[in-house]
Amino acid sequence: MTDASAPLPALESEAEFKDFIALLKPRVMLLVVFTAFVGLMAAPVQLHPFLAIVAIICIAMGGGAAGALNMWWDADIDKIMKRTQKRPIPSGKVSLEEAKMIGFALSGLSVMMLGLATNFYAAAMLAFTIFFYIAIYTVWLKRSTPQNIVIGGAAGAFPPMIGWAAATGTVSFESVLMFALIFMWTPPHFWALALFTRMDYENAEVPMLTVTHGRKSTRKHIVVYTFLLAALGGATILSKLAGPIYIASTILLNIRFLIDAFRIWFRDEKESERDSFLVERRFFKFSLFYLFALFAAILADSTLSRLGIWG
Repeated sequence: MTDASAPLPALESEAEFKDFIALLKPRVMLLVVFTAFVGLMAAPVQLHPFLAIVAIICIAMGGGAAGALNMWWDADIDKIMKRTQKRPIPSGKVSLEEAKMIGFALSGLSVMMLGLATNFYAAAMLAFTIFFYIAIYTVWLKRSTPQNIVIGGAAGAFPPMIGWAAATGTVSFESVLMFALIFMWTPPHFWALALFTRMDYENAEVPMLTVTHGRKSTRKHIVVYTFLLAALGGATILSKLAGPIYIASTILLNIRFLIDAFRIWFRDEKESERDSFLVERRFFKFSLFYLFALFAAILADSTLSRLGIWG
């Protein structure tokens, strides 16, 4: 096991622009921005296109700020985990101080700009989301409880609510439903990742469910949460968010998601690590497509409804 208290490597060279972009977790940011965009576009009130673009940029900046602050705080364990060793800080490209300064600067700028461009209710939600991700999830929950990703997953579920609030200045049943879909999706998504990266979390002493309760219990939890997600997706059919595209999509996506979850649950313990890795990694990759496709369906239905094609 690598010692988390060992000093981080000295900076190898002057950071390049791509290193600072990597600090903002751009791949994670893409999903954050997309769900926020869907929340904004699905809202019954439409922003001026210029203000809508500014709002999305602000939300992206806020997501990037949270990513930078997360890397700043987690630098000690990022250097241990194989999955994160090439990140800008543990690889010696960006210093802790630089990451902290960028994170706090972008946090303040994104919240202030969103408040000026849209409304201070949306700005307050963005500020709370950044705070929740850093203070509640990263600092407190991640290293203290196997329920870290269940509770902490709320941070990733707020963006569509922020987008909706940017347009309307309010929270509604529909925006809460979008929050709930991401909130329920997050545990099976991350637990699948934890299954095939278990040793990373164990070496870093992060109490992920795979470490504290084992693989079998984690696979059972994945099935339970996938069932709950499917039920929630079905219930959403009764809301104003759902149109023909969403109805067809949620049925097909949840059937596939449940099948894959059961494949993980009933996996033979005697299977090779490679076979297990492939099953778990396939579930993880599909979970990303699942969320994107589900929100794309909401976006398509809301757009067609606005055009008067249905709804």
